[in-house]
Amino acid sequence: MDSSPTNTWRTRHGFRGRITGLFSSPSPSHHQHSDEVVAKLKEEVQKQRDLKETYKARLESTQAYLRFCLEVAQENGFLRLMSGSNGNDEACSPRRDAGDEPATACAADDDEDEEDAAEAPACDPYFAATRDLSVQQGWSVAPDEIELHEMIGQGSTAVVYRATWRGLDVAVKWMRAEFFLANPSRGEAFVAQELDALSRQRHPHVLRLMAACLRPPASCFLLTELLTGATLAQWLHGDGGRRRERRRPPPPLVDRVSRALEIALAMRYLHDQTPTVVHRDLKPSNVLLDGDSRVRVADFGHARFLPDGTEALTGETGTYVYMAPEIIRCEPYTEKCDVYSFGIILNELVTAEHPYIDTGYGPSKIALEVADGKLRPKLAERDVNSSVLNDLICGTWDADPSKRPSFATVTSALREIKEQLM
Repeated sequence: MDSSPTNTWRTRHGFRGRITGLFSSPSPSHHQHSDEVVAKLKEEVQKQRDLKETYKARLESTQAYLRFCLEVAQENGFLRLMSGSNGNDEACSPRRDAGDEPATACAADDDEDEEDAAEAPACDPYFAATRDLSVQQGWSVAPDEIELHEMIGQGSTAVVYRATWRGLDVAVKWMRAEFFLANPSRGEAFVAQELDALSRQRHPHVLRLMAACLRPPASCFLLTELLTGATLAQWLHGDGGRRRERRRPPPPLVDRVSRALEIALAMRYLHDQTPTVVHRDLKPSNVLLDGDSRVRVADFGHARFLPDGTEALTGETGTYVYMAPEIIRCEPYTEKCDVYSFGIILNELVTAEHPYIDTGYGPSKIALEVADGKLRPKLAERDVNSSVLNDLICGTWDADPSKRPSFATVTSALREIKEQLM
């Protein structure tokens, strides 16, 4: 082998040439990969910008609302009590005698056995009252009274099983232990709210509560009727999440309008109660179907009661895509927030498309645009069937909550539309 300086230089030079060629003349696949990486980076940067804008807008709304609350407190003379500025540091904390031990409401006494510990005093008084009510009215059950079968659903707070109870097939919504361990009082309040709301309902299109076990954190679950159908989202779109393409045609329009009418009937029942029940998280995944595809409105964990004479609720809750703009802006709101959410669902049923799928926006961008009044889902092309429906939809998601129709008006309109379609 020739190892002269010239051949050595040529070898090195040829190697350098090949290396240089790799960078100066990349293959088409390399170009494609680079473009994909750049596109993903741009998309991520845009998401972060949208998220920043959303948080900024929400912060400004929250600050404005806090200023409003402080002004009201000052005008009514209780700002001093709120701030504890009367010089009495004990005014803002519970009184306790000098010989008292620190409160241990969430722990069982030392002389109680394990069975009594399961019935230890609750951290949340609302939960304690609900548990007492379940015992008094006979819908409290023990864990050994049910036989669990396969898991049929799960979420961040609970797992749902098919089960047998007293010879009946039921659904068991078993709350996750960690849901209580992180914040016992908050977890108990959440469960108590759902139980209180569900236990009052007797309507063919509202999920029926059958019993409950309230022994957190290990044994806390709700027993409801077992439905053999899918959720409204699965019935309409099939499985697979938010996609532009559809593997099968949607159900007939008359069936979709029928499902909308059943939801509206359930919501009218809730809103006509005293006090009014505000669902606050109405969306297709919280609407269940039975074996005949009949609706059951479910998941009352975020529901609240709105007594007569109460003008509004406060606090952000729900899912951005279906959330009313006044809630996104952290403004006071009434039961008309449910009408807005229903309008988004109704349009989804009419178009058979996910809301805002044509925009490509993420949830934070959608929230920002909706709150500013710049964005609503795309309506169906106007024809003989959709024209009246579109007018009804636009009324339900009006930016002014007072202009949104009641569910009594909505049900009447949907009945007429259904009759025309049949």
